[in-house]
Amino acid sequence: MREYTEKKETCGTICLKYLLFIFNFFFWLAGGAVMAVGTWTLAEKSDYISLLSSSTYSATAYILVVAGVVVMVTGILGCCATFKERRNLLRVYFILLLCIFLLEIIAGILAYIYYQQLSMELKQNLKNTMTQKYRKEGEESVTSAVDKLQQEFKCCGSNNYTDWADSVWIKSPEANGRKVPDSCCKTITDLCGRRDHPSNIYKESGCITKLENFIQEHLKIIGAVGISIACVQIFGMIFTCCLYKSLKPEPY
Repeated sequence: MREYTEKKETCGTICLKYLLFIFNFFFWLAGGAVMAVGTWTLAEKSDYISLLSSSTYSATAYILVVAGVVVMVTGILGCCATFKERRNLLRVYFILLLCIFLLEIIAGILAYIYYQQLSMELKQNLKNTMTQKYRKEGEESVTSAVDKLQQEFKCCGSNNYTDWADSVWIKSPEANGRKVPDSCCKTITDLCGRRDHPSNIYKESGCITKLENFIQEHLKIIGAVGISIACVQIFGMIFTCCLYKSLKPEPY
């Protein structure tokens, strides 16, 4: 009877080990995906961060990058702890899983909260940012972001092209008689912003709605990735607890 019990425990432990190993493999891949989404946000979509008054958008991306790196390291630790059957390593592994779980939940919640607040923030700040900081010394990132925004989304101004009438730069001699920046033009040429005819510029299309939709879609991706990976980790924590209980205490 004792041999049967020991054999049963051994089989159960082996099954748990392989389940946890398979989980760690996919968890490691998921860590790469999480880190990739965060890095993609910071590298490819960072141009528009300077147009936002809140740092929440970039904060969610940084959290995902950190979580992704920790996930990949934790996955390797999990494999070592599983095959060596070390209870102390499993304890460390479980704590790291819990920390990553909390990080990803925080990223998902931040993305959701900012998703709700984004429209109001853009309405309150985008026009002022564009008209007051465009071509201003020390605000090169804003200038670059505005030009890219207007060309990429085929728009002009926050609400429409008339917003540029309040621009500090447009009112200055440096504008050389431009009514809008050259990036508002359908075909960019030097000083094309002097002519605000509909055939020349994106006259009726403002940028605020297009930027809002763009960021909201990306926030959905960040939130979905963070929450999804966090939910998967619950299984990893359950497997870890089961394996921990099935192992004999280590001698001191």
